[in-house]
Amino acid sequence: MEERFAFLAEWYDPSAALLRRYQLLFYPKDGSVEMFDVKNQRTFLRRTKYDELHQEDLFVGNRVNVFSRQLDLIGYGDQYTGNKLGSKKERTLAMIKPDAVNKMGDILQMIYDANLILTKAKMTKLTWKQAADFYTEHQTKSFFNNLVQFMTSGPVVAMELMGDEAVSVWRRILGPTDSGVARKEAPPSLRAQFGTDGTRNAGHGSDSLASAARELEFFFPSTAGHGPANTANCTDCACCVIKPHAISEALTGKILHSISAAGFEISALQMFNMDRANAEEFLEVYKGVVTEYPNMVAELCSGPCMALEIRGTDAPKTFREFCGPADPEIARHLRPSSLRALYGKTKVQNAVHCTDLPEDGVLEVQYFFKILDG
Repeated sequence: MEERFAFLAEWYDPSAALLRRYQLLFYPKDGSVEMFDVKNQRTFLRRTKYDELHQEDLFVGNRVNVFSRQLDLIGYGDQYTGNKLGSKKERTLAMIKPDAVNKMGDILQMIYDANLILTKAKMTKLTWKQAADFYTEHQTKSFFNNLVQFMTSGPVVAMELMGDEAVSVWRRILGPTDSGVARKEAPPSLRAQFGTDGTRNAGHGSDSLASAARELEFFFPSTAGHGPANTANCTDCACCVIKPHAISEALTGKILHSISAAGFEISALQMFNMDRANAEEFLEVYKGVVTEYPNMVAELCSGPCMALEIRGTDAPKTFREFCGPADPEIARHLRPSSLRALYGKTKVQNAVHCTDLPEDGVLEVQYFFKILDG
């Protein structure tokens, strides 16, 4: 029997306004896919080779793109797939503390190097009450007030990480709680590199699956309600969107590092899963102007993207220059150190979207951070 993995997948059909359910089969031997319509009990897509889908993309809760259809993987289709692909997969909360937010590019790179996937991310500034609630188990400890004061002193970046044994892998990346001890015992660890002491120690990680579930719910509530607010200013800014292909190629850390190293301030950051209607609306200014518009829309909703608010002097103009020409080939000739020259592949998969017209900077930032995150 040839190995195959089975998933239950949902696709929202906009023309019928219906949620359609499929069984998605993936054959790792040749990377082919097959789809079966659950309701009508018939084959929807005969087995076809499809290079864009990889085994590491297949986990419950992820959104994958199969021939321009966004499928939400909602369950394992059989026992074998659940045992083989699901048993060691965990989700954990990782938080970059205020003292290390300017190093988030390097920290994300450490996460990707450890084979963890970033599935959610949000920059936020905690209020005193939020920080005290988050650290409620330390309430009786002597360091509690210092800890809360430090955690509210600037923005933090909360992230959901996913992967095999994610809880312990992320804690191993962090290193010992006290940064001084970390420098002696685990010099390559995050706290050894970026931390100062036991409180100002660059990062936080859930200590168990139970804490991870509680802490993820705090920042990314699954039920009604809204986690801590984003940090967008929506003034004097440009919008940057790291495209789904760059995120799945694990380039996010490098791109964020390049942006910070060039002197730009990343004043807000959040990951979004765009649906087609949102992607069309956001990119509407390009409709009828550039021939790639339909493909740009397809790319933007093909998986998670990351929206950034960029601030700096004359941000829309200077940041656009830093991104380089839309075509990476041209960028490599004319602006070899620009973002698209370094990380882009094609005119559509060119690593980042950036605000093109100065007057659109605020509008584009508001679209993500006020409307989509409303």
